[in-house]
This record gives sequence, structure tokens and C-alpha cells, in this order.
Amino acid sequence: MAEVAMKVTKLESKSHNNPDEVRAPAKTRVEIVRLPGYSLARMNMQPGWKWSECVKPVVKTESCQVSHVGYVVSGSITVRMTDGTQKTFEAGSSYTIPPGHDAWVEGNQPFQCIEVLSAEQYAKPA
Repeated sequence: MAEVAMKVTKLESKSHNNPDEVRAPAKTRVEIVRLPGYSLARMNMQPGWKWSECVKPVVKTESCQVSHVGYVVSGSITVRMTDGTQKTFEAGSSYTIPPGHDAWVEGNQPFQCIEVLSAEQYAKPA
């Protein structure tokens, strides 16, 4: 696997407790922090959250068309690709998810993750 050269040029920190932008579709809170050259999102989905019910009406696509790279802080989520492939991610897992999927929170615990790739696109109104 070829590695992409990424370069950080400034020492900086920001808190997700005071994000640069918040997006809040139904049962969803996406807190976006922008650092030089990078955006990160802390995503919180409540029990009963399902992408096709909560975010689809905002982005107006048949399935999620965003690529995801992230880390599950708490809770669990199941992702189903349009080809039927399905996987559940739980706290402590890092993940990659390609475009073309639906997803839903499992159980009664909120799902929280940190995303390092999709922050600028996720749940952005069409």
C-alpha cells in the first residue's frame, strides 16, 4: 500500500466542545473542527438513528455517498453496503467505509465516533 505524504506545518489544537460548525439532522449531531489543512468531526447519533431516515432527507441521495475513516468512541453502529455486505463497528474500532451504504445505531446506547475524512461533506444539506 502506497502511503500518501501528509505534512503538518503548524502546532494547533481546538476543542470539539467549541466546534467551528455543527450540523444537526434528526437524532444526529456533527461537530466539525477545522485545523490548518484538516477537518475532523465528532459525530453523535442517538438510539433509533438510521442514516436513511435521519440524514437522507437532508442530503437527498439514495444511499450515503461519503467515504468514512474514523474511530468508534462509544456505542455501536451497523453499516450495510448497497451490495448487501454488512458489518457492525463497536467502541474501540477504527474503520473505513466506502460510499454507497446505509447505517443504523445498534441498541439503546448513543453512538459516538471521530471521523478524519468525511467532516466537510457529512450531513451537509443538498
